[in-house]
Amino acid sequence: MSIASLSRLNSLSIHPKQSKIFNLQFSSVSSADKFFTLLEKKQSNIEKTLALVNAKLDPNCVCEVLKRCSFDISLSQIGLRFFIWAGLQSNCRYSSYMYNKAAEFLKIKQNPFLVLDVVKAYRMEKCSVNLKMFKVVLNLCKEANIADEALLLLRKMPEFNLRPDTTAYNVVIRLLCEKGDMDMAHKLMKEIGLIDLYPDMMTYFAMIKGFCNAGRLEEACELFQAMKGQGFSPNAVAYSVLLEGICKYRSTEKALELLGEMEKAGGNCSPNVITYTSVIKSFSEKGQTIEALRILDRMEACQCVPNRITVIILITGLCAEGHVEEAYKLIDRVAGRGVSNSDCYSSLVLALIRINRLNEAEKLFRKMLVSGAKPSGIACSTMIREICREGRVLDGFCLCNEIERMQYVSSIDTDIYSILLVGLCRQSHSVEAVKLARLMLRKRIRLEAPYVDEIIEHLKNSTDKELVTQLSRIAS
Repeated sequence: MSIASLSRLNSLSIHPKQSKIFNLQFSSVSSADKFFTLLEKKQSNIEKTLALVNAKLDPNCVCEVLKRCSFDISLSQIGLRFFIWAGLQSNCRYSSYMYNKAAEFLKIKQNPFLVLDVVKAYRMEKCSVNLKMFKVVLNLCKEANIADEALLLLRKMPEFNLRPDTTAYNVVIRLLCEKGDMDMAHKLMKEIGLIDLYPDMMTYFAMIKGFCNAGRLEEACELFQAMKGQGFSPNAVAYSVLLEGICKYRSTEKALELLGEMEKAGGNCSPNVITYTSVIKSFSEKGQTIEALRILDRMEACQCVPNRITVIILITGLCAEGHVEEAYKLIDRVAGRGVSNSDCYSSLVLALIRINRLNEAEKLFRKMLVSGAKPSGIACSTMIREICREGRVLDGFCLCNEIERMQYVSSIDTDIYSILLVGLCRQSHSVEAVKLARLMLRKRIRLEAPYVDEIIEHLKNSTDKELVTQLSRIAS
């Protein structure tokens, strides 16, 4: 067989998957060429002409066309019309990712009136417009988080003899709730019932969450009861949203009442770890962490295991209220059951530092190192920083070395090295300063800007001139 024949054979047999991927990419690009060439002509009623293009249409092709339109602001409107048209084709269904990319390429958030300009162009050109087209634009509004324009779009539907459905209303209601315009959102919800439509679970969920976020708990509770009255069975998510609002703005008694209702209902209404943690946090923030431990009892009785956040809240609250012994007992109770020993004791170290019990925190921290329990990054960094703040820089350096030897180096914030180094320099611990500087070079840790000149000036007195030169190069 000739060399040329072998070469052809190899080119056909090697990397068939890569060849297939290349062909798909090439196909999308070549299709995009055809669509983009047509869009550049900026014809009126472009949708009719687009339907005649003989090219494969898929999400990759749409993305490529929009990307090209993004380089010319005059093509923004025609690009949006292409996106709307493509979204109606049977072989091109849009995901959240596609709406996100379209909003990005077309700069919808920066130019929100673009969505209204397109509707205006449809009317001027007497284009055929349907509800699906409006829904594509509304989903773009949702992605760009533009509530006012979404509301205006909803109001323009009757101009095309179209009536929005519940899904369209829900998009606008959700945006208004996120914006905090609860009066308008509530008005739209009432409007749904006036045109022979019905709010669904998504409508109620958005409204209840919106009222809770706005601190309008009476209305949130009333709507929650109305939802149940309409035959909707609230799930744990709906309960949790209401419960979170109650915990934030109202009494803990009301929160316990709702929690009990969830526990009694069971099934998909059963409170989860997030639900219980919200109530525990509410008690703790009110200085009632001992009472919050009773919620932990209920939690465990329902076979719900506390997570790291639950434990941190309880430990922090107990220490802040002076119940340090209870914090130790809590760790004995929960450590190793969903939360590691390291996480528990790291949280306790930080809590002790916050209440100015540094000696106890340091003893506990060193016990962790001896036992092989890895302290968290924030515990390592905070411990060394506090030791340095007391003027015990050499102790801080030794502790840093100990953590290094145990391969916990990734746990220490990079700024701690500069704090240690400048402290060693100021206290004339030259040997240790040089060791730390070499470690920083080895790990390519930059000097923090406020300390550079002072550190460099001090290290100039060392015999290692190359060390000073290299440190200067990696200074922030």
